[in-house]
Parts: sequence; C-alpha cells; structure tokens
Amino acid sequence: MKWTERTIAAALAQQTFNRKYLVVVPNCNWTGYEADILAVTENLRLIDVEIKISRADLRADARKDKWWRHENVGSPLRLEDFDASGRLVRRRHAYAQQFELRTWPRRVWKHYYALPAEIWTDDLLPALGSEASGVLLLSDTGHGLQIRCRRPAKPCRDAEKISPAAAVHVARLASLRMWDAYQKLDGLVAKNEAVTA
Repeated sequence: MKWTERTIAAALAQQTFNRKYLVVVPNCNWTGYEADILAVTENLRLIDVEIKISRADLRADARKDKWWRHENVGSPLRLEDFDASGRLVRRRHAYAQQFELRTWPRRVWKHYYALPAEIWTDDLLPALGSEASGVLLLSDTGHGLQIRCRRPAKPCRDAEKISPAAAVHVARLASLRMWDAYQKLDGLVAKNEAVTA
C-alpha cells in the first residue's frame, strides 16, 4: 500500500475518532500550530495528531516551533543599522532568547504520532517531540487498515477545556472544509467529463 497523510487521517477519523469525539478536523491551525488532525473530545479537550509517513519526517518533528517555548530574557540590546555612507537607517531592540522544550503543544490535552507500522522501530521513541506523546501504528491487513496503540499519550493535566463557543468554531472549520472538498471534487468530475466528451 502507498501510504499518504490522507489515507492515515481517514482511517483515524473513521475508526478511532468516529464515536467518542465531537469533531475531527484535518490540517487545522486552531491551536496556533498546525495539527494534521485536531479532535475535540466530548468533554471539550483537544487531541493533536501528527501523521508521519517516513522516519525522516518523524525525526524532524521535534524541531517544530510547537515543541518550543521561547521568551525574551534580560534587558534589550539597542541595535542600529547604517547604510554605506554611515547614515542611520534603522534602530531596533533585540532580546536574548531563552528556549524551553514543551511536553505538550499549546492548548493540547493529548498528542499522538500516527504512522505506518512498517516504518516504526522502538529506537525512534527518543526522536519524538515529547515523552508524553502517544504512538499509533497503522497496518494494511488486506481487508482495510488496522490501528494499534504502541504507546498511549499522557494527558496534560494543565490543558484547559475549550469553551463551547470554541468547540462550535472548530466544528464550523470542519464543516467549511467538507464543502471545500465537495467543490474540488465537483471541479474534478466536471473536468473529467469535459475530457471524455
């Protein structure tokens, strides 16, 4: 089977998230960082799923901004830029940055990685963005996709529930995505009909 983000996302939405969750949105930036899948639980908590189809993609994930908290520290340095003639062009202030690794992405209750079982080996565990992240492995059984939880995600006890209004906003995003997908599909059908006519 040729694995794609879409086939993995569809399997997760239809098998894992189809009964217990209010809404499941693909490629959602609602938390401030892109989640390949953002699910809202029935008790208004967020689950972020990163889909990976290669080991290199999985290893690269820990470098994403969503895993790093940075803040300005100390007093600002005053920087001045001059042009070739020595005339002041710009003044600005710069701060030293302090970086700290996050255990969970911002606003997220649980975080998972979902990937094909055939590329997974346990030596990839240290490469994950966090020790709290869960791992979902997908296998093609010949009769459909099977999902197995290799490691459950640890919940972030500090993750606040989202408001009902925010849940409605996320649901609205999911609805708009569905209509956009229908529009694209209609365009493809019309294009194919024009080619065969």
